[in-house]
Amino acid sequence: MRRALALAIALAALPLAAHAESERREPSVSVVGEGSVSAAPDLAMVTSGVVSRAPTAAAALKANAAAMTKVMAALKDAGVEDRDIATSGLSVQPQYDYGDGSGSGPRTPKLVGYEVRNVVTVRSRALDEIGELIDSLVTAGSNQIENLSFEVSDRSEKLDGARREAMADARRKAEIYAAGVGASLGAPLAVSEQEVGEPEQIRVFAARKTMDAAAQATPIARGEQELRVRVNARWALSPNEQR
Repeated sequence: MRRALALAIALAALPLAAHAESERREPSVSVVGEGSVSAAPDLAMVTSGVVSRAPTAAAALKANAAAMTKVMAALKDAGVEDRDIATSGLSVQPQYDYGDGSGSGPRTPKLVGYEVRNVVTVRSRALDEIGELIDSLVTAGSNQIENLSFEVSDRSEKLDGARREAMADARRKAEIYAAGVGASLGAPLAVSEQEVGEPEQIRVFAARKTMDAAAQATPIARGEQELRVRVNARWALSPNEQR
């Protein structure tokens, strides 16, 4: 009985102890700082492929392989190295005819053929020649350009400038709040980073076409990317001495 009573008293005292502990905690201020830098991309990623359809899976696969072989050859002719070419998708799917819905009752889907899709992702550092590269892929037989994106290869190093700007922004805000309550900033207590704002990707859809010597390359603009960083920072507050 005494043990139970002692335990009950101890449990009842926990909230009081926690409150007293919070009262003893050093006052602090928490803010969010943001910084950004602009950087010109120096790397392009092109996702291109061939979609083939035929009555049988074997025929569709054979036709796709023949077309994809020409696409790979075009990449080699453009000077793209093997390390910069990677298959990113390969699928064989049956194709069904579900009718036009004009019948009086449900219709059993009818198998009409197969579709083979083979996709490769190509990495290129020759950004001024991306338009020509896309044109050569389409001319060689690629009938699907799924995606084109630009990247900054030294992204982490470029972000260091944004990190410094974000911390300066956080300190500026913290000093304003500290002055507002009659205090000054003390020691930093915590800093955490959150990178935000992934660059928008450019999507290009293409169909096979015939090129001639006088044709202009597909115009591509890489622009600049804004690399942004957000930091959560907390400083201790030191009360200003009364005069």
